[in-house]
Amino acid sequence: MVENHRRHHELVDARRAHEFVNTLAHRLRATDDGGFTIAELDLAAFAKAARPGVDPGPDLADLACSVQARLEEVILDLAAWLYDAAGGPRHLALAGSVALNSAANARLAAEGPFETVWVQPAAGDAGTALGAALHLASLAAPDTGDVLRPVPTPALGRAFSEFEIEAELRRAALPFSRPASIAGTAAEVLADGGLVAWFQGRSEYGSRALGHRSLLAHPGDPHNAERLHQVKGREQFRPVAPMVLLDRAPELFEGVFPSPHMLFAHQVRQAWRDRIPAVVHVDGTAEPQTVSGAEEPLLAALLRDFERRTGLPAVVNASLSAAGRPMVDTPRDVLELFGSTPIDLLAIGPFAVRRSEAFAA
Repeated sequence: MVENHRRHHELVDARRAHEFVNTLAHRLRATDDGGFTIAELDLAAFAKAARPGVDPGPDLADLACSVQARLEEVILDLAAWLYDAAGGPRHLALAGSVALNSAANARLAAEGPFETVWVQPAAGDAGTALGAALHLASLAAPDTGDVLRPVPTPALGRAFSEFEIEAELRRAALPFSRPASIAGTAAEVLADGGLVAWFQGRSEYGSRALGHRSLLAHPGDPHNAERLHQVKGREQFRPVAPMVLLDRAPELFEGVFPSPHMLFAHQVRQAWRDRIPAVVHVDGTAEPQTVSGAEEPLLAALLRDFERRTGLPAVVNASLSAAGRPMVDTPRDVLELFGSTPIDLLAIGPFAVRRSEAFAA
């Protein structure tokens, strides 16, 4: 898998990609009123469309690289216009699907005029509705201090009691245990190379798994990204992300922290690239989720126990979903996924379900 990533990276011809950027600059540009314009563009003139299961080739790789570069340039132009038009505010909040582009977010934070850039965890197209709701709330109550408060966590979905979880496990007739520490049990399985389905607390608001409905793996095994993609039915070139203790993140990654929503690309420090290869993308970046012990004590306990066993303060974190399916929400959802995928341990609430016991011959 690592060789496959490296091969795709080598397909990008820097000279030709730069030529594509210049061509795109005439067709995609910011306007003087804070908008942008896209002229008629025939992408087939640059590269043939990709086909499932077929290597995309250098033309398509060049085009993808060029579109990304031009996107980042336009975003910086728009941010500069907004900064001036708004009178030089310190902070910028983003939503919308483009705000899920972690590489563009990182460049905006590093090169843009704002002191801080915040991206809400549900920053897809549907997430823009949050801004409309907040705007109407502020109009309804001019003193918004009584209405609007910071959201302390993206874990805003449904939660299930221990009683409800145990009842579902018994209904499924699965053998399970209640270890002294579910975090320690999960860390042990991860350290031994197993895949862990982590189902804890309320589900996440947004498309990112942030440690409540997560599929976890060891970051030191370069083949684990491939294993996760097979479970999730995704393309092999797509990166997977690390979950890392907040106080250790600057040691592993360059960039601005905290980054709790996994929405900024960070350069992985050279000393760590060979230690956590499963989460390092072809350009040397990763999209870490930082974990605060004060806000996420159970996750932090898992990460500390995993570091004690392996020397690595991070684990691979992917969304807990199977091919073509949304992220799991209920205990029944996760039990169906566990039964159909090669996951070694289901850590659901305080309970542990081991594949070796649940599906013993």
